[in-house]
Amino acid sequence: MTKVRQAVIMVGGMGTRLMPLTRYRPKPILPVLDKPCLRYLIESLAGSGVEEIILACGYKSSQLEEAIGHGSDLGITIDYSYEDEPLGTGGAIKKVEERLDEVFVAANGDVFADISLTEQINTHFSCGAEVTISLTPVVNTEEFGTAEVDDENRIIKFVEKAKKGDEPSNLANAGVYIINKTAISYIPDTGAFDFSKDLLPILMREQKRIQGFMLKGLWRDVGRPNDLLGANTDMASKLYGYMDWGGSQVEATTIRKPFYLGKGASITGSDASAAIILENSTVTDSRLVNALIMKDCKIRSAKIENSIIGAGCKIGQGAEITSSVIGDGAVIEAGRKITEERVG
Repeated sequence: MTKVRQAVIMVGGMGTRLMPLTRYRPKPILPVLDKPCLRYLIESLAGSGVEEIILACGYKSSQLEEAIGHGSDLGITIDYSYEDEPLGTGGAIKKVEERLDEVFVAANGDVFADISLTEQINTHFSCGAEVTISLTPVVNTEEFGTAEVDDENRIIKFVEKAKKGDEPSNLANAGVYIINKTAISYIPDTGAFDFSKDLLPILMREQKRIQGFMLKGLWRDVGRPNDLLGANTDMASKLYGYMDWGGSQVEATTIRKPFYLGKGASITGSDASAAIILENSTVTDSRLVNALIMKDCKIRSAKIENSIIGAGCKIGQGAEITSSVIGDGAVIEAGRKITEERVG
């Protein structure tokens, strides 16, 4: 096994597609089972031998640092690099170039990833690649960069967000890279520069080896509310699929998994199917279907389906919320019906 001890995670985006949930917090700390989404990627890196992580951050960076910390609980070091203006994924790496090892991991921080990188790292060294990119099959290729690979999984064509019918394959860039530091010399010293859109085409023109690696583990882009909800239900299935939910926190309630109930939370007299209820929230006499209830919410006699309820919300008796996102601290009055809305 060959070890890579350092990683850069790019977490500078504003998460506009997740508004209003990102109005008061950066996207990487949105919760997946009461942990910041980014925490799973950091744990994956630590478990694969990474000892030092640099977070290249911009939007609401102080909240990010407070939520993620400096890695002592994982036995690693987490440092922060701050952007005064958006630099793009390539520009963010260029800013910390002098601190980087000869080979390092880079990852997009706006994804949920519960994976192992050990095999990807070994593949990078064994094939002599300049960059090794994690790939995963997707349905909607227009939202991703997609790659065509040869029999050795070497990337021979890469197109960023191709129109339907123009994509080289359904293999999407999952945003986890093993990179030789020499590749960074192609990034300009100033200005915004994107890793996949700008740097990869340059490296391919220079006939550098760009290797594809088929990702193993749980992975999701969390650019939209449904993706955040899906990341929560995926992890509930993985970690709690075996669990018989009962005791004082669950009373007179029908549960259809996946299901998760956080510390200090409770559900009484309700029906829950694919429901995630985070810490200190209470649900009474309600019906939840494919729903994420964030922490400190109070829900009584309501119906919530295909929706996310932000932290600290109060949902009144008889309210019905369908295919919607409710922002932090909202009060939804009794009897109100909300369908396909984003309520701040």
